[in-house]
Amino acid sequence: MAVKLKIKKGDRVVVLTGKDKGKTGDVLAVIPKDNRALVSGVNVARRHQKQTAGQEGGIVSKEMSIHVSNLAHIDPKDGKATRVGYKKLDDGKKVRVARRSGEVIDG
Repeated sequence: MAVKLKIKKGDRVVVLTGKDKGKTGDVLAVIPKDNRALVSGVNVARRHQKQTAGQEGGIVSKEMSIHVSNLAHIDPKDGKATRVGYKKLDDGKKVRVARRSGEVIDG
């Protein structure tokens, strides 16, 4: 069942559990239907790829999706993992904030 995700494309995240624990990267894509995300440099697998007109064949490394429960935002202030909350600004705009420092995550 898909729920509202607090992680968006372009966010800087850290991996909390699994073989890539502690690695950081940017979110390349979010798959809300499966509660998963693609993170650059995380959960990399080697795949055999057939040659096409635009691409060479061989063994290529590509990022596989990771469950969003294993990811946490990086606090913009100190670079550590943080939870995400929401706050309304004075002009009525709703923004995401880091619970750790209260810093606004998205501009």
